[in-house]
Amino acid sequence: MRDWNADTYHRVSSPQLRWGLKVLDRLRLGGGERVLDVGCGTGRLTEHLAWRVPRGRVVGVDRSTNMLQAAHGYLSSLSNGRVVLTQADAARLPFTRVADAIFSTATFHWVLDHDALFASLLAALKPGGRLVAQCGGGPNIARLVARTSRMLAEPAWAPFFKGWTGPWLFADAATTARRLASAGFVAVDTSEEYAPVTFPSADAFKEFVSTVVCRPYLEQLPPDRHAAFMNALTDEYASDATPFELDYWRLNIAARRPA
Repeated sequence: MRDWNADTYHRVSSPQLRWGLKVLDRLRLGGGERVLDVGCGTGRLTEHLAWRVPRGRVVGVDRSTNMLQAAHGYLSSLSNGRVVLTQADAARLPFTRVADAIFSTATFHWVLDHDALFASLLAALKPGGRLVAQCGGGPNIARLVARTSRMLAEPAWAPFFKGWTGPWLFADAATTARRLASAGFVAVDTSEEYAPVTFPSADAFKEFVSTVVCRPYLEQLPPDRHAAFMNALTDEYASDATPFELDYWRLNIAARRPA
């Protein structure tokens, strides 16, 4: 996929920030730890994480060049060595036994091989290190997936999606717990949480969804077809009982590397 529009994502990602702050509250820190923020994006949550380790260090990791460039600018006031940004694949982290903790939100569902992901995270943790994360899981955005699947079968869109597969892995809590245990994690705790997001207008819905959720779909289409695709999808959401609501489900993850 083409890279993210990081400037727009930074502006519209308030739902991800709200979810992430709740996850961050579950990561108990003493202030001197080294923490990996896997999928740091534009750095909005990385900043809050850095405040919680004033004597430690945060390493922000992301695959996206645009996200890291935006994060570099946003976090420039913290460029005293406490925040370091690294470009890497979450399933192939270039770290071994360096982190006291790993924090991640709204990222793991973009990684299609969760066995490789959890092995990579385990390797990056020090013995006894903790993983606290959240991503899309279970029936996440099932309504959007169903609606776009119907659209992709229509003659207007089908030619652009031949052989195309979805970009996400929305694993459920039980499957994720098994994968974490198989990777070698202990004290595994997973759960699913309903977290719908409602947008105040068609324009707000369209901007968020085109930037975050439907980016992979739009990349399959010529630019002159983007507006028609998003208009058709937005019209369906306008007629819902709660207009412009996305049925988000979050998968909560907590685990530890054995001491």
